[in-house]
Amino acid sequence: MRLIPAIDIIDGKCVRLSKGDYNTKKIYNENPLEVAKSFEDHGIQHLHLVDLDGAKSKHIVNHKILEAIASKTNLSVDFGGGLKTDKDLEIAFECGAKQITGGSIAVKDPEIFNSWLQKFGSTKIILGADANNEKVAVSGWQEESDLELLPFIKEYHKNGVSYVICTDISKDGMLQGPAFELYERILEENPDLKLIASGGISKFDELLELAELGCEGTIIGKAIYEGRIQLKQLETYILNDGR
Repeated sequence: MRLIPAIDIIDGKCVRLSKGDYNTKKIYNENPLEVAKSFEDHGIQHLHLVDLDGAKSKHIVNHKILEAIASKTNLSVDFGGGLKTDKDLEIAFECGAKQITGGSIAVKDPEIFNSWLQKFGSTKIILGADANNEKVAVSGWQEESDLELLPFIKEYHKNGVSYVICTDISKDGMLQGPAFELYERILEENPDLKLIASGGISKFDELLELAELGCEGTIIGKAIYEGRIQLKQLETYILNDGR
């Protein structure tokens, strides 16, 4: 299972929110590149970079930070937040993103999202399926849609989506454990899906449980920044091939 630390950006700084609420913003580092380099120094190869300003503005904002991280580290970056147009994607890929995550756009404009799948291929486009009470949430989690999460994922998987990042918003940033049961149900319905678990990770042992469930990757945020999970533990996991 891939370990994917997260860097969320507001005003160029590395922050974390709780349950997606911008009013809970906590700044952990003023220099996201420094944070990315510390991940790389511990053998980490992947990064989930979220442009929270972009999510609010509905267009890409922090592409310069993406460019700095992609050009000054060897991390494979997946980038999301406010990607709405072909131009946003061009900027993200030109700035070094290896994959992009589309969430709100997949709900509000499936035609565009499906055109990205056709144009760039399923290895480059990740479906961001974030949910509250199993209803898909959009616009940086500021809005809830009427779409049920499991049918939403299943339909897109049928249309060619390979990678899905699924966040249970009620768990995000709360350090109370991830939505194991939800991920289990998603994988039962879509056994060949590359499911990336996100939200709620609070201790290292939970990573082993998610790997056991069959998750392809796990995004880890606040647990790293709050010292609940040490980068050294992640380094050992990677060196021992997940054992």
